[in-house]
Amino acid sequence: MRSTLLALALAASATRVFASCAHGTFLRPRAENGTVEIATFGYTGNIGPLNWAALEAPVNSVCATGTRQSPIDMVDGVFTLLQGSDIQLTVNDMPEGADFENLGTTVEVITQGGTLQVADKTFELQQFHFHLPSEHLDAGTSQAMEMHMVFQSAAQEIAVIGVYINVNDAPAASAAAAAAATTTKTKRSRSRIFGRQDPASNNTAAAPATTTPTALLETLFSTVDQISTPGTKVKTPPLVMSEVVDFLKANAFQIYSGSLTTPPCSEGVSWHVSTARLSVTPTSFAKVRDVIGFNARFPQNTPGQPNILMLSALGSAAAAVAAAAAPAAPVA
Repeated sequence: MRSTLLALALAASATRVFASCAHGTFLRPRAENGTVEIATFGYTGNIGPLNWAALEAPVNSVCATGTRQSPIDMVDGVFTLLQGSDIQLTVNDMPEGADFENLGTTVEVITQGGTLQVADKTFELQQFHFHLPSEHLDAGTSQAMEMHMVFQSAAQEIAVIGVYINVNDAPAASAAAAAAATTTKTKRSRSRIFGRQDPASNNTAAAPATTTPTALLETLFSTVDQISTPGTKVKTPPLVMSEVVDFLKANAFQIYSGSLTTPPCSEGVSWHVSTARLSVTPTSFAKVRDVIGFNARFPQNTPGQPNILMLSALGSAAAAVAAAAAPAAPVA
């Protein structure tokens, strides 16, 4: 895993790569002068995911050739379940607020300390940012948003905690209060479209969800309209991280090895997709949507399967050959 990331880091040093998911890590260090750098990739048209590999060749080539790409559909068999009590997760509160930046492809909070310890590995928190709608699917279902908390180890390995965010029209409350009132829902039966089995025969985790909007997110998004222009930043009100952290640790994480969901799509990323759910009010969701727009990479194949862009290219080539070999239609 480390060799894959290091090779991409060396290649990236020779060209200009903007990676939202890796921003602040060794793959994409922050500008020393504090400038908010605007990403050069996007999510639609010629700069969208279908063409990421060509935007910065060969650095981004794994976007089209990698076999452990993210995001994926989180179904039974593609992840292992890890209880929150089996990890050590801490994130410092930010009583003076934090820098909240618009990178053009997402909005990002520069954190002020935090660690994720899994087994014998310790990762340091670099930042957290948001995707709309969610990038990972929850058994075939997209969620309103997804938060990515990006960590880096001293050995230059990357781990990301993914947290689904739903829309809730109840009054905002703290995550601690929400955790005390957590409701549990069973994942819906697998649809035949996705070829899933009845979850009763599997060990799929239930999905705890906050019953009221999350105070941290409501506080943060109260300022998002102040960074509506890419390249701008604002200082947030005080951010209380500990309540959300406690809520996450009280639940479980779905673990798998994947990739960054933005260029250069580096593989070897340790994903921890939470079974818990945070939520925001409809007003806050609308404010974030108006700033971010659409910024979700389409779901990739199950880890270990061929890259879907490679399969698409082969299919297109086969169709072109078949069309060329077909007899010409008679002229009327």
